[in-house]
Amino acid sequence: MRNAARAASLAMATVVGALTPALSQTVSNPPPPVIVTHGGTITPLGGFVIGSIGCAAISPMIGTMILGRELTISEAYHTTLGCFLGPAGWLLADAFFPPTVTVHPRPGHQARGPRRAARGRHFNIPPAGETRFVANELLLEFADHVTAQTRVNLARTLQLTQLETQRFDLTSRTIERWRINGTRSVPDTLRLISRNFPGVSKGQANMVYIGAQTQTSPQSTDAGAAQYVVGKLHLLEAHRVSNGDDVVVAVIDSKIDTSHPDLAGVIVDEYDAVGTPATPHSHGTAMAGAIAAHSRLIGVAPKVKLLAVRAFSGAGESAESTTFTILKSLDWAASRNARIINMSFAGPADMLVREMLFKANARGIVLIAAVGNAGPRSPPLYPAADAGVIGVTATDTADKVMPQANRGPQVAIAAPGVEILAAAPDSKYQVTSGTSVAAAHATGVAALLLAAQPKLTPAQVRADLMRGARRIPGNRNEVGAGEIDALAVVNSPRK
Repeated sequence: MRNAARAASLAMATVVGALTPALSQTVSNPPPPVIVTHGGTITPLGGFVIGSIGCAAISPMIGTMILGRELTISEAYHTTLGCFLGPAGWLLADAFFPPTVTVHPRPGHQARGPRRAARGRHFNIPPAGETRFVANELLLEFADHVTAQTRVNLARTLQLTQLETQRFDLTSRTIERWRINGTRSVPDTLRLISRNFPGVSKGQANMVYIGAQTQTSPQSTDAGAAQYVVGKLHLLEAHRVSNGDDVVVAVIDSKIDTSHPDLAGVIVDEYDAVGTPATPHSHGTAMAGAIAAHSRLIGVAPKVKLLAVRAFSGAGESAESTTFTILKSLDWAASRNARIINMSFAGPADMLVREMLFKANARGIVLIAAVGNAGPRSPPLYPAADAGVIGVTATDTADKVMPQANRGPQVAIAAPGVEILAAAPDSKYQVTSGTSVAAAHATGVAALLLAAQPKLTPAQVRADLMRGARRIPGNRNEVGAGEIDALAVVNSPRK
């Protein structure tokens, strides 16, 4: 209103000053017609001046009430000069006071800063219907300039508690895990942070992953049953060429029974990313054995160096992991110079995990994952569907794809994964099925290849695995390039 008042006063003074000499020059002219009003007389020119002044004084006020805000100086001069000079006044206002653009926030919303300040902010908010995340946790990254007081304000305003902070060397990011103490949902909390806390540069839910195993038979000490995988993959013949000697393979899974006789001497390091007490689990032990067993069982690559990474917690098939735990596991595996990372688990798309996998792949780490057991109509599961990851499906003794396996373009190859004889905790054995163990078999073949040709890139390893695959019934979305063949892979010369 102050701008509008100043503009109106200036315009009135200008017009009155301009009219004064004009009036003095009309003294000798015949008097104009007289208008009689309530006993007084007002000339037409006087009526024009009085009306213009009234219009100039009132119109900015009316404009302010209509727009619900103070007029800009350009808008004030438009209304004021328009009252005196009509359309000519609008043109003069544009010439001397060019219009400016002002963005006003909607009620209840914070005004956005300049576009440059918004660069680099990424929030992955779970869509409606997505429930595969920890119901009361967030993962946040803060900008470098953010102070401790900003975190205090965030915690107090949104009822949050900071749980842990981790610096990840692979991505050069520091991610913080926060708990929601109130009843507000994860999506709603992320929306509030993205709108009202510009110091938070990245935010998402702590997504949940499960092992890609469908069933296990009761455990026993019997390992006398035939391992059909040995014949399917031509392992005995392939081992005459390569045993995977000294290739470092990280198995990110549930707790592995490192004392199992079939794993003696192959586990060179361990890491517990969960940090809670746990007993050896059937899933992790089976995956490690499928890769490196060398006692009662014949593993695909019996002379690798295994990194046992515990990322899953829970009993039986209910074992789960989270984004934050997977990130810690991947980062640790990379720091220990893993050449291959086996990921026999599946879950939703994950912005932070995808970025770390990209960095790992760029560093030369071969990434292999189970495509999942959610069925033919399931949408793609991750990390198998992430770029740079070799997705593996499961087949049975008759080379038929496992009915529960996911389908789609993320399927690169197939491997035996139905009724597989595998290691189990407490020096026992089990029969297991799923794309999990199929992925472990593919990891073993990749290790055989890298032991023979250590300078191969991840893309070259993928190409060799697919080129050496044996065609089996099914289309590309079902079986990929076909069923993996260890002997064909290690004997296939690179073009």
